[in-house]
Amino acid sequence: MSFAFRQQPLKALFLLGTVAYIAVAIPVWALTNALPSWRPRRSWPLKRAVLVNLVRLYVGITYHIGAPPSPPLESYEQDAPSIAWVEPATPDLIMGEIRELAEQNGVKPVKVGGFWLGPKGPDGVAGQRAKPGERVVYHLHGGAHVRGTSHPGSSMGPGYEGLMDCFGPQTRIFSLEYRLASAAPYPAANPFPASLLDAIAGYHYLLHGVGFSPQQVIISGDSAGGGIALNLARYLALANLPSLPQAGALLLLSPTMDWGKTYAADPRSAFRRNVRSDFVAAIVENDYTPRALRGKLPEDFVRKSLWISPGSREAAWARGAFAGLPPTLILAGEAEQTLDGMRAVRDRMREDMGEGLVTYIEVPDAAHDILMIKWFEPERTQALSRITEWARGV
Repeated sequence: MSFAFRQQPLKALFLLGTVAYIAVAIPVWALTNALPSWRPRRSWPLKRAVLVNLVRLYVGITYHIGAPPSPPLESYEQDAPSIAWVEPATPDLIMGEIRELAEQNGVKPVKVGGFWLGPKGPDGVAGQRAKPGERVVYHLHGGAHVRGTSHPGSSMGPGYEGLMDCFGPQTRIFSLEYRLASAAPYPAANPFPASLLDAIAGYHYLLHGVGFSPQQVIISGDSAGGGIALNLARYLALANLPSLPQAGALLLLSPTMDWGKTYAADPRSAFRRNVRSDFVAAIVENDYTPRALRGKLPEDFVRKSLWISPGSREAAWARGAFAGLPPTLILAGEAEQTLDGMRAVRDRMREDMGEGLVTYIEVPDAAHDILMIKWFEPERTQALSRITEWARGV
């Protein structure tokens, strides 16, 4: 069971044993990766091979004892000038299948917030009215839908700085603190489509509260946030609401596209092939996120729904499902365990949108979410350069 050691004294005993394990494991990892041919990727330096093992272990530990909860937005008093509050999405903005799913799961729009990065207004407060020609990257952070924060002082910070540079000086970033889902052994909360309702509200805020034109908005997301970003762009296309026109571009950074684990049984899949070269096994092989997202919906919803697993082998994809999306860049790492779903979404989007509107970059030997991991160089620099090239054309 997930988080089996979350309570004391089991938590303390588990951590004590983990410390002893790490003391032995690090020299063993150094020895077993001493030669390039022994490493997950021959191009990797020894330090990276050991670090990936260490990060994979850390992620696994959090699924035994539980990750620290993200603090509420109100607690960031020192960041008050950079925080903006977003009013709930009004009923007229929630349409079709998403309205039905929200009713089934008992999800209602709520007030959320987010962080601004970039220039502030003359009063020193962020969220000032958009200037002519100014762009905004509307970012949805990662964290498996169940953890994480968009706070610029978190581990996400370096990635944000690089991302802003890709789009030039006339750019701000707004990163939304959408609701996180949870399931047993914690109280069930915020199943799908809670995060999408929040993302819709944030998009409405950028257009009608701050004054950005749709073409100046780049919807962006990394890891699980990439799935939310795709959901938002797809919802805008399907709903076709006059008050919420489609955004100017879509940027998906290592998006997690198959929470149904539909490639796991294939020995040729990246899901099996790239376990050692990535650090997300404890997340994607676990059933916690699928249970948290599913809520009261049928069990096969996670495997078949384009909203949850658009890259699934079992997804209910039909020609045209991704029509109407803006120019899109999908950035993936060749060493990612979740690569199969990203490639499937790439192919499906190209069928629906045309080759020219979908740019796919697969960085050789890169693991998950390299844009947000500072020590993954030179791959991170290469990725930022490619995003900059793409940004000039959208």
